[in-house]
Amino acid sequence: MSRIGTLGRALLGAVLGTAMLAGPAAAQGQVNIQAVTQPSPAIPQWTRVDIPMLREGLPQQTNGRVRVTLASWPERNLNGPEIVRLVRSGQVDIGAVPLNTVAGDVPLLDMADLAGLNPDIGQARRIAEALTPDLNRALERIGVRIIATAPYPAQVLFCRDRVNSLADLRGKRIRTGGGSINDFVTAVGGQAVGIGFPEVYGALERGVVDCAITGTGSGNGARWYEVTTHMYALPVAWSTFGYFVNLAWWNRLDAPTRDLLTSTFAQIQDQQWKLGEEASEDGIACNIGQRQGCSIGRLVENRPMTVTRATPEDLQTLRGILTNNVLPAFVRRCGAACGETYNRVVAPISGVRYEAR
Repeated sequence: MSRIGTLGRALLGAVLGTAMLAGPAAAQGQVNIQAVTQPSPAIPQWTRVDIPMLREGLPQQTNGRVRVTLASWPERNLNGPEIVRLVRSGQVDIGAVPLNTVAGDVPLLDMADLAGLNPDIGQARRIAEALTPDLNRALERIGVRIIATAPYPAQVLFCRDRVNSLADLRGKRIRTGGGSINDFVTAVGGQAVGIGFPEVYGALERGVVDCAITGTGSGNGARWYEVTTHMYALPVAWSTFGYFVNLAWWNRLDAPTRDLLTSTFAQIQDQQWKLGEEASEDGIACNIGQRQGCSIGRLVENRPMTVTRATPEDLQTLRGILTNNVLPAFVRRCGAACGETYNRVVAPISGVRYEAR
């Protein structure tokens, strides 16, 4: 073996070692990520987390080696249900969407945020994190996995007319994001209407629906206060969403890039759960024109909304709807094994067991 050959190999090793240290994506060269994440470019989940962490943060951390082409749903003319299919097909690498919106593809996804399941956001996070391994086992069969979960603010009712209680929802056409929220609406005597988030403003404006369910802050960001007058602040759910990745693409990434994305999405997950909690009360304050308490959303000064808080009786009714309507309907859609998963993973946290009927 020549001295030159030995020296060449040593130099090559040094160059490769330097390349590995030069940046998380250096081993694989330029990494261009296509991501579609939020239902509106006006909501804080987009402006305060996804843009600074993904579109701006990853290129800065890697000296431009990792670049993210980031779009919101309206920019790609999407309504939500297509997101997992786009990720599965590889048309986008990362997509974010509420779990209930895509539960038609994988019914188990609905379990994390069943209507009436989570009275507070802390429990919503505990259940989402406890369920993620089971969700990923189901998702990986179709070539997708969740790398982070997050919430929107408390999911409440924005209505064109006054709503003071669950009884006032009887006969009303109510927009939902799908999944078990439909079972809740049916149980209170309403008519569930499936409309993609970007289309809801127009539907409320034209009277196609009487009410619509979304986060307190999300509705504020989408200016629903312009087309509704009342908010019934019953936290039906949290619209827990997932950041989904194409599994084949994820597995092809070199280890340093994958590690960088894993740590980035861990930070995104923490920030989004914190934001969801803060934005819940902030959204109420902003929509009713209460300057004190409105620091995230847009203060509504012209025709502020009226808010009605949930009564203890309605909270108890919601719990009963979970037990008697939502859980049985979910297991019928998802299968008996889903009832077993619920009792194994969720019931110890929620205190509500599924009983076969």
